[in-house]
Amino acid sequence: MKDYLVKAYAFDGTVRIYAAKSTDLVEEARQIHDTWPAATAAFGKVLTASAIIGAMYKGDQKLTIRIDGGGPIGGIVTTTNSNGQVRGYVGNPHIHMSTNNNKLADAFAVGNNGFIHVTKDLQVRNIFTSSSEIRTGEISEDLTYYFALSEQIPSSVGLGILVDENNTVKSAGGFILQVMPGAKQDTLKKIETNIRAMKPVSELICEGFTPEMIIEEITKGDHQFIETMSVTYACDCSKDRFANSLIALGKTELTSLIEENKTIETACHFCNKKYNFTQNDLINLLEDAK
Repeated sequence: MKDYLVKAYAFDGTVRIYAAKSTDLVEEARQIHDTWPAATAAFGKVLTASAIIGAMYKGDQKLTIRIDGGGPIGGIVTTTNSNGQVRGYVGNPHIHMSTNNNKLADAFAVGNNGFIHVTKDLQVRNIFTSSSEIRTGEISEDLTYYFALSEQIPSSVGLGILVDENNTVKSAGGFILQVMPGAKQDTLKKIETNIRAMKPVSELICEGFTPEMIIEEITKGDHQFIETMSVTYACDCSKDRFANSLIALGKTELTSLIEENKTIETACHFCNKKYNFTQNDLINLLEDAK
C-alpha cells in the first residue's frame, strides 16, 4: 500500500479529520539522512505532521516547520506544499536512545526547552510565522498545543513511527483532527472516548489499517470522505538554484573562488544531492553576476 492522505468531515461538518500513512516517506528520509532510531521517530513524526498540515492549504502555498527543543537531535526543519510533497533535515541524525520500557525516547531527543515555529507562504504579499513553546518534546502533544495557542483551533494530533530491529521504518502515519465552530459537547466526548480506545497509530498501520480505517476508528462511521492525495518525500533542488546562490555571493567572493582554481562542491541539506561547479562554471557565473 503506497503512502497517501485522506481528508474527511465528520459529525455534520463540525469536525475535520486528516489521516495519513507515511511509512515509505519516512523510510526514504531515513535512508537519505542516515537517521538512527530515536532521530527517525522524531523526524518522521514532524515529516508526517507537515504533510498533513500542508494538505490544509491549497494551490502553490507552502509551509515550513522548525522545531528546536534543545535536545541532542538539534533542530528539525521540514517544508511542504499543499500536494503532499514534503522534505526536511535534522541537526544530528545519529541519535538512538530508549526509555526504561524499551520505547524510543524521541521526546527526550527533541527536548522541551525551545519553540515550534510555523512559517506560511500563502503566496500573498507577506510571509507569516507563528510560534508556540515546546512543552514536552513529544511532537503530537506539542503540535496540539501549537494549534490551540497560535491557531486557536481545538485539535487532536496523533503521530506514530515504528522502527524495526534492523533500523528500517516498519510503519509510520498520523492524524490531525480539528474542531469547527458549532461542535456539540456530546460530539467532543465521543471523539475523546474513541481516541482513547484506539491503539497507537503506528500499531494500527503495522496491522494493515488504512487512513480511511483510522478515521473510522475516530468517528465510528459518522464521517464523509472529501479527498485523497499521495504523500511523498520530494526535493526540488537543482544545479541552477545553487548557481543562483553562488551568484548572490557577489563578484568579489566569486573572483576569490575562481582564483583558488578548485572545483566547488555544493550539497542540498534536504536530499544530500551534490552539485559540482568547475572553474569554467564559476567564470560563467561571474559574467552573469556582472
